[in-house]
Amino acid sequence: MIEFILNNKTIKTEKPSGSLLLDFVRYDKSLTGTKIGCREGDCGACTVLIGDLKNGQMDYKQVTSCLTPLGNVQGKHVVTIEGLNMESLSPVQQYIVDESGSQCGFCTTGFVVSLTQFCLTNSAPSYKDAIASIDGNICRCTGYKPIERAAKHITESLSDKSEKETLDWLITQKFIPSYFKDISTQLNKLIPVIKTEQNGKLVGGGTDLYVQKMDQLIDHDVNLITQFPEIRFTKVKNGICSLGAGNTATDMLESDEMQSMFPNLTDHIKLVASSPIRNIATLGGNLVNASPIGDFTAFFLALNANITLTENGRDRTIRLKNFYKEYKDLDKSAGEIISVISFEIPNENSHFNFEKVSKRIHLDIASVNTAIQISMADNEIIETHLSAGGVGPIPMYLNETSAFLNGKELSAQNMKSANDVLQREISPISDVRGSADYKRLLLRQLFYAHFIKLFPTQITLESLR
Repeated sequence: MIEFILNNKTIKTEKPSGSLLLDFVRYDKSLTGTKIGCREGDCGACTVLIGDLKNGQMDYKQVTSCLTPLGNVQGKHVVTIEGLNMESLSPVQQYIVDESGSQCGFCTTGFVVSLTQFCLTNSAPSYKDAIASIDGNICRCTGYKPIERAAKHITESLSDKSEKETLDWLITQKFIPSYFKDISTQLNKLIPVIKTEQNGKLVGGGTDLYVQKMDQLIDHDVNLITQFPEIRFTKVKNGICSLGAGNTATDMLESDEMQSMFPNLTDHIKLVASSPIRNIATLGGNLVNASPIGDFTAFFLALNANITLTENGRDRTIRLKNFYKEYKDLDKSAGEIISVISFEIPNENSHFNFEKVSKRIHLDIASVNTAIQISMADNEIIETHLSAGGVGPIPMYLNETSAFLNGKELSAQNMKSANDVLQREISPISDVRGSADYKRLLLRQLFYAHFIKLFPTQITLESLR
């Protein structure tokens, strides 16, 4: 049985844990304000809020319900647009109306839900964060400017919001209904996780799997790794950072430890998917999916990360770069799961960068992505780890290029010579994301971009021409 709170009502259902939240709220509960659009997590018309208790406080995230397994809402608070409606329009809804931010209206509920999530955050409100909150919502009518103006007004209206008493303030100001006040007490009465199914398929966040194989999942009970707290953690010990494979992309983004190690982490991760997807997509799922253009795969390859594979209580640890053998062929037995991703904490002489080019800046699959970690001593390159995606049948750790750079002086000429090695090491193909020649050009430019960003006084665009 799955038990959760839907808007202001406690729900108990025997529906399969692999069924989709979108279908449940629409067809089982007739809450049709949540729309069916793309069913791929792209459009945001199906956006709902999921609230979870963290350290005694409610934490709400927007998610795409079309890719959310019903089992993932066990013990949580699900809020649809109906759960935000009151006798009069909320300020979020009113500002969208006032600025003509709704035309056909199909996307509007998703925008309202996402902007309400922005209001529910405890951090100081900023217009930048308001816009970031709707990075997973698409509108084909307004051209976005009316919605952006509404977001600006919403941000300004939150200037007096108390960071410590956010819920109380939002209820008083009619941003959310009063029933939100008692949700934390009600959630404490629910079991936070569902039982493991002996023969259930193992699913991460489902953000890619439900796009590819939805029909194989929706009628079955599945085991969801986000329901395994033992593999959802961030630990730093003895110079090693360990991340549970059940961590979501947002867990990684919001980790104080990760932010400390990678000051530009927010800029890097904002290039990956969108907020509603990052809120449910798992790191382990991205790695085991084995896409040649997986963004987090490129990220962790450049950190020369290890992964721990677990089966029946037995662990083995391998380098991530040795995990991928051929296209979708992994060094993994059928019963093994990735449980931990670990890497050495970068030292003060280490520099890291991630680059990605896709047809859309946000919410799109990469044409080419790449990451680099490089350690320096004065002007000499001591150690390099370079990765690339979209230029071969597997996510690539560029051994030859990395080895070539080691021991070299940091100079434009050496970067050009390294690119010659890089071009021999990759084997892109022409597909819908670009021709092979185009991908070679992209990777060259992104490879140079690493050094221009990391060492702007030594490597310039002009010197690489």
